Amino acid sequence: MNNKFEVMISQEELEVRIKEMAAELDKQYEGKTVHLIGILKGSVMFLSELAKNMKSEVTMDFISVSSYGDGTSSSGIVRLNKDLDESIEGRDVVIVEDIVDSGRTLSYVRRLFEDRKPKSLKIITLLDKPDRRVVECKVEMSGFVIPDKYIVGFGLDYAQKYRNLPYIAVIE
Repeated sequence: MNNKFEVMISQEELEVRIKEMAAELDKQYEGKTVHLIGILKGSVMFLSELAKNMKSEVTMDFISVSSYGDGTSSSGIVRLNKDLDESIEGRDVVIVEDIVDSGRTLSYVRRLFEDRKPKSLKIITLLDKPDRRVVECKVEMSGFVIPDKYIVGFGLDYAQKYRNLPYIAVIE
């Protein structure tokens, strides 16, 4: 790896907060099956850790949307690359995202899913970067609110690299 990193959120901090988020979801969905939908590729690590720490019955699916390409800023155009494998009609759905930045992607996904008539629909994100918001996007739960810096690790990438870092870091 040629880039230098400054750790923003440690592996230990991630583990603690994800366990807290899992416990909160367990309370909200007690006695129900929670259908977690990860937004590929960035949410995979967060979704996996979240699901491992939940006591509720969990099912999973994935959707792939993009607005970045290989750059560091959103193109402004959201594209559906992979749709869900199963219907969400009548299900308690939690969209799991790695980071909310401009809000474009999640605003698009929320509208798409609301039309599919889930019983309930919530968005949770590991990271929230409100200073970058250009589209209103309701997020029901955030792990961490972070400043406007380009970050990598724990699923987040720069040109598809660095997703495997066990922490969140700023590229120096």
